[in-house]
Amino acid sequence: MERKKQWMVYGMLTVATSTWGSAFIAGKIAIESFEPATISFLRFFGAALLLFPIMWLVEKDIPKPTRKDWGMFALLGLTGIAIYNICFFLASKHAPVIKSSLFIAANPMLIMLLSGIVLKETITKRNIIGLLLAFAGVVTIITEGNIMALVRFQFEPIDFILLGAVITWALYSVLGRIVLRKYSSIVSTTYAVGFGTLFLLPFSLFEKPWEHVAASTWEAWLAIAHMSVFVTVLGFILYYYGIQKIGAAKASIFINVMPVSAVLMATIFLGEKLTVATIIGAFFVLSGVYVGTSVKRRKEGHIKHAKTG
Repeated sequence: MERKKQWMVYGMLTVATSTWGSAFIAGKIAIESFEPATISFLRFFGAALLLFPIMWLVEKDIPKPTRKDWGMFALLGLTGIAIYNICFFLASKHAPVIKSSLFIAANPMLIMLLSGIVLKETITKRNIIGLLLAFAGVVTIITEGNIMALVRFQFEPIDFILLGAVITWALYSVLGRIVLRKYSSIVSTTYAVGFGTLFLLPFSLFEKPWEHVAASTWEAWLAIAHMSVFVTVLGFILYYYGIQKIGAAKASIFINVMPVSAVLMATIFLGEKLTVATIIGAFFVLSGVYVGTSVKRRKEGHIKHAKTG
């Protein structure tokens, strides 16, 4: 891949994961008015209303899906759309932010591991070093520099929910790489969101969302709309495009940008204090992303042939 195009892909992945950081804030707002499955359904139903027309307008030669393809799309919808988001919003409601953020930060490690095993992607030393640097930065941000806060963690039932979120997103990323060999990021995202929305519907109905509509706030609806348009439509398409171009392992490193984005947005929109630990952590994250995605360039020496005669 040309260096210019490579940096464009990196930029897209940065934008994608930055928008996901805003989901932490939007989720906290929405969860005050609706239950987890309902938020997820409304978010992806809104996204589906946008994605399908976009797909039909932009994609002219969509391959006809086989039965196996439909099964893969359904699996993507079940893992990355339905189960992951129910787990995410349950964690937003019941788990401490530090704990849930740390679990999410573990995602790139699992994705990289599965990419090497399932997809046979090459995992370089630079990828691993970059991942560890970024993870260290995330831990610094989440714990506000107090690493001993990790020692106070106790195992709780919500941890199973968080673990479910990590596993399902890793599967969504790795399985998506397989689907992207045949379909574009727009098509893959659209069908995955379509199936995911269908899977979420019965869970949403079980929560009786109509009982919460009257008491819901306009901020909650705005938060859901934001998650539909920016976090899902924009973020998911760009993320899958990145996976398609550079692989799931390398693309997963950019997930570490998410907590940095979340903290910065909380500082800007919620008035939270920007600490020294946050700045140091952000530096480690960005350094890790750079190291993990950069390619070691060899110096090309010119071989001079000795003149004879």
